[in-house]
Amino acid sequence: MREGRPPARWESGAATMRLNQNILLLGKKVVLVPYTPEHVPRYHEWMKSEELRRLTASEPLTLEQEYVMQCSWQEDADKCTFIVLDAEKWQAQLGTSEESCMVGDVNLFLTDLGDPTLGEIEVMIAEPSCRGQGLGTEAVLVMMSYVTKLGLTKFEAKIGQGNEPSMQLFRKLHFEQVAVSSVFQEVTLRLTMSERERQWLLEQTSHVEEKPYRAGESERC
Repeated sequence: MREGRPPARWESGAATMRLNQNILLLGKKVVLVPYTPEHVPRYHEWMKSEELRRLTASEPLTLEQEYVMQCSWQEDADKCTFIVLDAEKWQAQLGTSEESCMVGDVNLFLTDLGDPTLGEIEVMIAEPSCRGQGLGTEAVLVMMSYVTKLGLTKFEAKIGQGNEPSMQLFRKLHFEQVAVSSVFQEVTLRLTMSERERQWLLEQTSHVEEKPYRAGESERC
């Protein structure tokens, strides 16, 4: 997640972007769940890594600041975030803490006031042992499928110029390079959901199940 991102304030999207507070998306390799206070301590440990902060353009935060950030993401109308769980571990440990199954997160931002159909998407697989196994790819596909149902038809990914694995991931998902910023040292990739792309996405995510997520996780907010 990137802290301090200026909000787009697309007010008409407030209800739709916060629908994920109560749902779980179950794929083959990953489970996407809302970001709750239960997940903050593990997330905070991840973000102590200088490499992860550099790759996600994040600033170091205290644990209490992470809790504040989690509340902000949960309540903000222009952001949608899911924690990524390892589906195999999660299914083997039903009834136990999700923290031990956490591998990363996937996020979407509404960044353009003039275009409510455009979202910026990013994914982080924070656990080194879980990289290169397709978890990030499925997490992005599941997120795109979810928000496409909410009216988004264009996606952008802004990736640091040195982050070749992420660029390869998004190119594999049909994103194409549209801009390079020498100032921010990042590449912008974009995917527009034509009918052909929509059908492809549907085929890639036809196995995904949407389930209700347990309530009562936001007492700190």
